[in-house]
Amino acid sequence: MAKTTLGRTGLVVERNAFGALPIQRISDEAAVALVRRAVSGGMDFIDTARSYTDSEHKLGLAFGGNWNGITLATKTHALDAETFWQHLHTSLTELKRDCIDIYQFHNPAFCPKPGGEDGLYDAALEAKRQGKIRFIGITNHRLSVAKEAIESGLYDTLQFPFSYLSTEKELELVNLTREAGMGFIAMKALSGGLITHSAAACAWLMEHEGVVPIWGIQRDWELDEFLSYIPTAPVLTDEMRAVIDADRAVLQGEFCRGCGYCMPCPQGIEINTCARASLLLRRAPSESLLNEEGQQKMKKIEDCTSCGACAAKCPYGLDTPALLQRNYQDYREVLAGKPL
Repeated sequence: MAKTTLGRTGLVVERNAFGALPIQRISDEAAVALVRRAVSGGMDFIDTARSYTDSEHKLGLAFGGNWNGITLATKTHALDAETFWQHLHTSLTELKRDCIDIYQFHNPAFCPKPGGEDGLYDAALEAKRQGKIRFIGITNHRLSVAKEAIESGLYDTLQFPFSYLSTEKELELVNLTREAGMGFIAMKALSGGLITHSAAACAWLMEHEGVVPIWGIQRDWELDEFLSYIPTAPVLTDEMRAVIDADRAVLQGEFCRGCGYCMPCPQGIEINTCARASLLLRRAPSESLLNEEGQQKMKKIEDCTSCGACAAKCPYGLDTPALLQRNYQDYREVLAGKPL
């Protein structure tokens, strides 16, 4: 098993972690069975969030009263101390735990610090003093906030998008966290579903010491895939390198990662699907995009007023309205029978 230590936390975890966002889409019974099988198969680190609807509740059903051997990370999207305490209390109740191992600020647009008017970091310190959390982490999609968090010395872990599509700037973040003694948790390791070769994705990440990817898992076959990498971690082969090179040629640059931070759209457009429809049609089963429901979803792009609200919230600085129009043009060509 490929174990690593999450920086100065001293927490030793398997380098294939369970991302619990997708279990909000399945029943309680299915979720409980899935996460229990994940843990029995060797996954000993689970990441969730208060904003993942009933994900924490389902984890509480699965492990309440018996969290032995499992490292748990969850998140608060609170913007003030009062909401922070509400979220923490709710998370502890839903998860059926007295203490959370890593409590993370969930993609804030700024870096919470002691003495801030928001009171967030001071609340986290008090929660730590009370024994309700062990370590303080931060998640983000913004390089500037991530770097500030590293330089501050205030955080034990950073969670950031990291995959073989990452640029030198993201690679630098990994090195900076290692130098700072922080744990690095890799989200979007499959780039929102655009990376379809999980073994290549896993093998590439294993090349980066100390990085722990969290795989978003919803289905049994997905879990089987990642559990198979625990007894014997995949190693980069020439074939995998060729896949990576081909994906980089197509995907690196200006494309929607599907993070959803641009949502909601004032016009009701499902931006995190529609703005990457071209890539999804090229790389994933297309029935859900090409059926009647998918066509209605894409047609909503015609209602776009280019108000700029989505672009202003995009952590990658994309011109989202223009991206929507380009994807809609590609989509209509596919409907007309033209190949992409």
